[in-house]
Amino acid sequence: MGEVGRVENPPGEDKDDGAERDPDFARWLFAQQCAFVTAAAKPYQLPDLELPEVAFAGRSNVGKSSLINALTGRRTLARTSRAPGRTQQINFFALGGRLVLVDLPGYGYARVARTRVRAWTRLVEAYFRGRPNLRRLCLLVDARHGLKTSDGAVMAMLDEAAVSYQVILTKADKVKPEMLLGVEESLGRELSAHAAAHPDIIITSARKGDGIEALRRALAALARPARLG
Repeated sequence: MGEVGRVENPPGEDKDDGAERDPDFARWLFAQQCAFVTAAAKPYQLPDLELPEVAFAGRSNVGKSSLINALTGRRTLARTSRAPGRTQQINFFALGGRLVLVDLPGYGYARVARTRVRAWTRLVEAYFRGRPNLRRLCLLVDARHGLKTSDGAVMAMLDEAAVSYQVILTKADKVKPEMLLGVEESLGRELSAHAAAHPDIIITSARKGDGIEALRRALAALARPARLG
């Protein structure tokens, strides 16, 4: 598979380096069509795409699908479920011909059989090792709980694969400000010991919209530049 979903440049876009960090570009990008491309349940099904990719990973029920839907302004783009651990495939979505959003299956759900955990690990490891266009992984962490053991295992996997990742706190609206600050400070100390970790933590609430614009700007900066169009 090759390049997908090409569109015209946004009106008035500057083609100089760094232009696409502009908030107007981020708003434009995430208002574009975001279309399902394909899904992979086995390593051999992983597609060969040319666009930069940003992946989303997190524990089951961390609010990953809700965050992707909030970013793109679409309620049903990524499937939300009240049954944690249900999604067991990697889903690829092309955004405006500039960026691919990759929805990784959730991890850490206790009721998932060990065989499914091994299958998840093989699939995700294959993805990490074979994606030269993967620009960043957004590691979603529930603000109510902070880092769990399974999050640490994924961080170690990312460090080993030299995949740049950024922690995104979710469900911030469900945490009191003083507790949220404590979680953020604890995470900051932990991330300082991980070479592949981005130092900035983005705090979000898909329900209230907190942090969504900041995350859009961060991801838009990784998108395919207009000068390559």
